[in-house]
Amino acid sequence: MSLDTVAEDIRDEARARAEEIREEGETRASEIVEDAEADAEEIREEREAAVEREIAQKREQAVSSAKLEAKQARLEARRDALEEVRSAVEETLAGIEGERRRSLTASLLDAAAEEFDEGESVSVYGRADDEALLEDLLEEYDGFSVAGTYDCLGGVVVESEESRVRVNNTFDSLLETVWEDNLKELSNRLFER
Repeated sequence: MSLDTVAEDIRDEARARAEEIREEGETRASEIVEDAEADAEEIREEREAAVEREIAQKREQAVSSAKLEAKQARLEARRDALEEVRSAVEETLAGIEGERRRSLTASLLDAAAEEFDEGESVSVYGRADDEALLEDLLEEYDGFSVAGTYDCLGGVVVESEESRVRVNNTFDSLLETVWEDNLKELSNRLFER
């Protein structure tokens, strides 16, 4: 075997080994590229899913926020409507005149008078515009006298130092009681669906 032949064999062997290394490198490079592409696809899918979740969450938050705002607006509108109704009732009560005012005031005074013992000195307060009416009504009650005015729509506040009793029979206090007791029913009637 000649040196040329040996050199040629070594070269062939080196070429074969180089080809083998190149093929292994290409195979490994292909595997790395495939793994990288698979990883990139997985990352892309995860990010798409995350973006979809974020979009859904933001959509849900926006819908919830809009529903809450709408509910608050409805409640505010209802509250405003109820306040208008109450103001109208208060205006009507304040505007009661003549025999009807006299009759209502007398009934409230009678109910309050039941809380006091005979012989007590009883002070009666009422609306400034009702002073003459109260003076007239109190002629029938011993020991009762108009003691001043009370800021109200009508009716009376009656009190006695001796018994330390105070009765608030004003239109305002009765309206408050009736309003609170019937608010749900009133609201249901006004805002039936």
